[in-house]
Amino acid sequence: MRRAVAIDLALMEEIKQQTFRKERGRLLNFIRSRVGSAEEAEDILQDVFYQFVAGFETIGSLDRVTSWLYSVARNKIIDGYRRDAARPKKSPLDGSTNANDDAPLTLQEILPDLDNTPEGTLLRDAIWDEITHALDELPAEQREIFIQNEIEEQSFREIAERTGVSINTLLSRKRYAILALRRRLQKFYDDVIGEK
Repeated sequence: MRRAVAIDLALMEEIKQQTFRKERGRLLNFIRSRVGSAEEAEDILQDVFYQFVAGFETIGSLDRVTSWLYSVARNKIIDGYRRDAARPKKSPLDGSTNANDDAPLTLQEILPDLDNTPEGTLLRDAIWDEITHALDELPAEQREIFIQNEIEEQSFREIAERTGVSINTLLSRKRYAILALRRRLQKFYDDVIGEK
């Protein structure tokens, strides 16, 4: 009996190691394309594989390991957005604000606060897919400013200096991108709530 347990443990360790070797590169690329730095991507990857090792028995089926890993990675990325939202925001760089315009200016302002239930996890995955599709549909200028400011955490001033585009124009493009995302997510929320 003790030998069978040892064999089972050895087999589980081998499966974990093989999974790490097989999935590490693709998963890191997936995370890296959605966060601001290579260091942050590595941190998230480590967290994902820590959860994988710690919760291996709860996954249920080896066929679901890859989707489980990507699901955890998406959750970590979205949690990172929320954490960033809780930090103090940078003051406007050009002295102007959109005080008369109550449109959101960050992704965190339009993301719902979800718990860690299986339903919340599924909803997070679906929301991330909607955001990805919505970004793909944006005009290139809006998509670029959104990614540079929101995901790569570049300031409007840095982007303006590098591109020669005024800060007001960049703010306007970002605002249109956020409004498009908000409309897309609102339609998604209405459809999901309507199905219940």
